[in-house]
Amino acid sequence: MNEQEQWTRIVAGDAQAFTAFYQATAPRSLAFLQRMVGSREAVEDVAQETYAGIWRHPGGYRRECGTVRGYLFGAGRKRAQEWWRMRGPVMEEVVETAAEAGVESQAILLDTLDCLPTEQRTLLWLREIEGLSYDELAEALDIPLGTVRSRLFTAREALRRIWFDGRKGEHNEM
Repeated sequence: MNEQEQWTRIVAGDAQAFTAFYQATAPRSLAFLQRMVGSREAVEDVAQETYAGIWRHPGGYRRECGTVRGYLFGAGRKRAQEWWRMRGPVMEEVVETAAEAGVESQAILLDTLDCLPTEQRTLLWLREIEGLSYDELAEALDIPLGTVRSRLFTAREALRRIWFDGRKGEHNEM
């Protein structure tokens, strides 16, 4: 069953289709939310609110506006922003979890990614880790396609600067 067929069944109230949707999308959705909010408890709360909202109001997705995956990440991003707003203006540092323990270069890259502002980190995460297309990014972040392209360029340049500045520091210590 493809994404659109599954969504049609979800809109019709098919709980099995929704369960299959959750099982297929939860790992990537949870990883994305981990980068957005940090703590495991917060991720679970935000994910629960995201998926519950989708189940209650599946008609919020419009096919002509993009993919179901883009809609899911957009809904998750909005719930994460609500979560942060409820906690006040001071953001705690995002808790780092690597996908594979012991992979040093991945951990270093993820640490470097954490040095970026939230907007840039989110954009790069969705594009490079989650593999969203530019169109899906525009939908998920609710910004124009041209803005996606320019912000991605800026985010990549910032990541490159941080990465290479850190690498120079490693070589100077030797």
